Amino acid sequence: MQGGYTGKVLRVNLTAKTTAIEDLPEEIAVNYIGGAGFGLRYLLNEVDPKTDPLGPGNKLIVSTGPLAGTEAPCASRMMFTAKSPATGAVAMSTTGGYFPAEMKFAGFDVLIIEGKAEEPAYLWIKDGVASVRNAKELWGTTTFDCEHLLKEKLGDQNVRVACIGQAGEKLSLMASIINEKHAAGRKGLGAVMGSKNLKAIVVRGSNPVKIANQEMFDQARARMLQAMKESPVLFPEFAKLGTPMVVEATSAAGIFPLKNFAATGEHDFVPGLGVEASLARKITKEYCYKCPVGCSQVKVAQSAPFTGSMSVPEYETYYSFGGTTMVDNVDAVIAADRLCDEFGIDTMSVGATIAFAMELREKGILTQEDTDGVDLSFGNAEAMVTFVKKIALRQGFGDILADGVRKAAQKIGKGSEKYALHVKGLELPAYDVRGAKAHGLNYATSYTGADHNRGYAFQEIFSIPVPYEVDRFAAAGKGKLTKWNQDTRSVCTDCAPMCGFLLDMALPAICKENTADLVSAATGLHFTPEDVYRVGERCNNTAKLFNVRAGFTRTDDDLPARLKTEPLKEGGAKGAIIPQAELDLMLDEYYAARGWTKDGVPTEDKLKELGLM
Repeated sequence: MQGGYTGKVLRVNLTAKTTAIEDLPEEIAVNYIGGAGFGLRYLLNEVDPKTDPLGPGNKLIVSTGPLAGTEAPCASRMMFTAKSPATGAVAMSTTGGYFPAEMKFAGFDVLIIEGKAEEPAYLWIKDGVASVRNAKELWGTTTFDCEHLLKEKLGDQNVRVACIGQAGEKLSLMASIINEKHAAGRKGLGAVMGSKNLKAIVVRGSNPVKIANQEMFDQARARMLQAMKESPVLFPEFAKLGTPMVVEATSAAGIFPLKNFAATGEHDFVPGLGVEASLARKITKEYCYKCPVGCSQVKVAQSAPFTGSMSVPEYETYYSFGGTTMVDNVDAVIAADRLCDEFGIDTMSVGATIAFAMELREKGILTQEDTDGVDLSFGNAEAMVTFVKKIALRQGFGDILADGVRKAAQKIGKGSEKYALHVKGLELPAYDVRGAKAHGLNYATSYTGADHNRGYAFQEIFSIPVPYEVDRFAAAGKGKLTKWNQDTRSVCTDCAPMCGFLLDMALPAICKENTADLVSAATGLHFTPEDVYRVGERCNNTAKLFNVRAGFTRTDDDLPARLKTEPLKEGGAKGAIIPQAELDLMLDEYYAARGWTKDGVPTEDKLKELGLM
């Protein structure tokens, strides 16, 4: 490895307050490239799949890839990996900003954090030197205040901070890790940090990332930038509107989820949550390191009682605090998003959990007295925002909801399980997959639970015919497509790393070639497009091995009953449904495409083929 990597892994034992530097084995770089691949490899090798996710035996793995910190556009990404306290499966969450590049400048490709600090602590890393420091005075602060205090304490406003808020400290299974308003959300990774008494990770570096073949790298970069410029969507629309522009597309397709997935397609939320409402509140935009797009749209709420709240809500947040809660008010979405970032809790899962509680109220399972006197009814914007804080701080009924819909239903009972929509314990993302069946199969089979980022079916959502044109309502053929989506996204976005939006909007036809060219030029290792695709396949099989050993079976690759038994009544996907027979057909196709058994277990031949045994 002549470039791209620092070649170093930092191992931190919080129990002993010790740090050690290890070499990154070239074999791992060749077989996994970086990012998610590194996280999955170390997780499988070092963490007992049966371990308590909130116990000291779990490890938090932070990893970047060879393109982070280089001139490659949109490549400042990193992955947090652990065993999820929310699902018991692999937890993998990505985030961007400036931290990933700074971590490389500070000298490390991977951080492996193990054990548990006796008292609140933070990890300080600067130019290859690391120490575990006391964080007593930081415990109890919001993420924004924690970041501010650490910059003051260290006397450097340019340090990069990834930290937890009160939700992580209180071990909410929806807690996220925040780095400068960028969230490593879902799956409870913030609770993993909280369980280790780790308040923050702080990095600062001054060592640039070396490039093995600069001429080859510049040529590959130029081809990528040209593809980005030629995209009919990326700069003309996405750079100006960000992900909230998807509200229009999914609403037109009849798959923007409404009312806890009970009324999708039956109401038009575009006037309240669409592009016009968003643009009216936009004040500026923000960029990640070396990103020419700047998709983060900074918005300020304009109506009481939310006036003045400022945040950068994404499309998924428009769904979770808008559509699924029936709150047709972009200002309430902005306010709720702001609170989630401050308290360090996931917007998607929190909004979905509030919608679950709202449906229980509608069905008479919960009363206003149960919900602390708050009228937690669909459409009540103020009640929704109130419960964001109550959940994050585990106040009153918020404590019941703080661990997500599956745990809440177990505590509430009374048939509430029927309305708890999740896969493997992870709440559903912002697409009603009755009208996008490969996307639904991805929800069912993703190694993290219901996760759109593991195998986004842009063919169905945006009608992009790569690798071929598909019928979004058909079940046949979706097994092979889902494997392609998961493996391609795993390596091209999660390992390289690269922003996933580029794969969807600018690079779908050349994504494997683009990754192979840039990574080869940066590192001096040789990757073909076929090599790249095989890395993605290896990553998904590595994750599946961990989950199988943790006890997951075919029965866990499922969808909520509502999606299998209740056809959509109105809209662009009217009549759509995924009956159990179709799900079984797709699962059979998917397992066959992967070379797994009919029970969804990787075969010995497949593992040998991938070098996993």
